[in-house]
Amino acid sequence: MIIIQPQVLVPEAELDIGKMEKLERYARVCYKSEDKMDTTTGQAGSFLKGLMKRGHESIIEHEKITVLFIIDRGISHEIVRHRIAAYSQESTRYCNYSRDRFGQEITLIEPFFFLNDQKAYELWYHSCMLAEKNYMALLAAGRSAQEARSILPNSLKTEIVVSYNIREWRHFFRLRCDMAAHPQMRQVAIPLLLLFRERFPFLFEDIAYDQTFPSEYYGQIILTDELFTPRQS
Repeated sequence: MIIIQPQVLVPEAELDIGKMEKLERYARVCYKSEDKMDTTTGQAGSFLKGLMKRGHESIIEHEKITVLFIIDRGISHEIVRHRIAAYSQESTRYCNYSRDRFGQEITLIEPFFFLNDQKAYELWYHSCMLAEKNYMALLAAGRSAQEARSILPNSLKTEIVVSYNIREWRHFFRLRCDMAAHPQMRQVAIPLLLLFRERFPFLFEDIAYDQTFPSEYYGQIILTDELFTPRQS
């Protein structure tokens, strides 16, 4: 049984500041003010900020951002409730974790909120160990992966590619960075929001987040190439 921490992989190309200029160009069609664009001073953000303050968020639906979440199955079930979106997720129907390429083990996302409670952590750990043992036994007995998955825990690691347009990302962060969101959702959503605020401040700086969430438990944000291969430092 492998235990890991959650991560979000973000292609550097998805953070291209050129998206801001494109959005301004699209927006100016509405006002026929294309002649007022200034591509030399990077002022597209302030123009977009003014539009959104007036509630004109439909413009930002023209551009999308795609990332790869590595999280537990429970959190992925919350993510896929967001629309409009595109998702591609690791499938427990087709992934047989008894195979060598998975190390003949299941991989789990560690629930950080149990780390300071030894009894709770032990209960979680031994429950997952039993699930893994019985999952492997079902496979060994000839049951298919899609049948054996019935006993896999919510803590099972899953990878899910998520594409939202920028308006949906704003909606996602408003819901998933709030104090009412699940702790493991905030664990990945808050640091991702902070990255987006850094790269696209005029699009995301107004979105509040739970500042009481301990930053030492933030999921790791990894910048990658377009195929989600981590960049060399």
